[in-house]
Formats: sequence, C-alpha cells, structure tokens
Amino acid sequence: MVRVAVGSDDNYRICGFVVDYLRSKGFEVVLVGSVKSGKPEPWPEVGFEVGRLVASKVVDYGVVICYTGTGVSIAANKVRGVRAALCVDAKTAQGARLWNDANVLALSARLLSEELAKEIIDAWFSVKEPDPTEVNNIRKITEFEGTNPE
Repeated sequence: MVRVAVGSDDNYRICGFVVDYLRSKGFEVVLVGSVKSGKPEPWPEVGFEVGRLVASKVVDYGVVICYTGTGVSIAANKVRGVRAALCVDAKTAQGARLWNDANVLALSARLLSEELAKEIIDAWFSVKEPDPTEVNNIRKITEFEGTNPE
C-alpha cells in the first residue's frame, strides 16, 4: 500500500477533502500538523516533518498545504532527498512527477477547489516512473544537494 503524509499549517476546509480523497483512492494517509492536531501549526515545522517522513522512506510521498503552498514547499525542500513542487493545476503536477521525480506535492489552500484537488492528485499519482530522458538531470539535483554555495 502506498503511504502518503499529508500536512498543513492550519485547519483549511480543503485539507479534510484531500485526506478523504486519498483514502478513497486506497492510500494509507499519515497526518501531520494541523490535519493531525486540529490547531494551527508553524508552516516550517509542517514542511520539515513531511519532508523527513518522505526522505526517511516512512512514507512514499508527501502532500503539504498552506495558504499559498509556497512556505511549506520551501520548508520541505530544505530536507535532503525531498523534491517538493508547488502545483496549481494537473499538468504541472504530472510534469513535476514525470520530469522532476517530485516526491512532495505542495498545494495552495487559497486556490484549491475540491474538483481541482482531484485533478491535481490524479495527475500526480498517474505517473509511476520519471521520464527516462530526465534521469541524469534528477541525479544532478541529488548530487548537488548539501553542497555549499560558492
């Protein structure tokens, strides 16, 4: 069974929908941040925690949600091994998985309707493997992680 960590910094209406939709698709969902506690949580901590769960392979993928999706995306990307992508439409989600092998989906609570959430989630999980022509580019990202800026 595919395990997905879902975290948010606040109790946005769309979060419950995302959790329920993932469960209806057969995913095991691990709750993080506000979706677990029911109270506001710092967005950096939510991004870090989901990122750590993905990087340590406790879960297969992560979904992070904040008002714009930007903050949790930045925070998750600070965890070595995480490739978080802020996606506002299905094509971007599909491309993030296909061309970037993204493993954390960042969503904007402000922009997301239930219908759009379904489209983005379905597109994200429709990609099983990255495009073979992008493997070298993805490897370059992994190799660069943790190097000091010069």
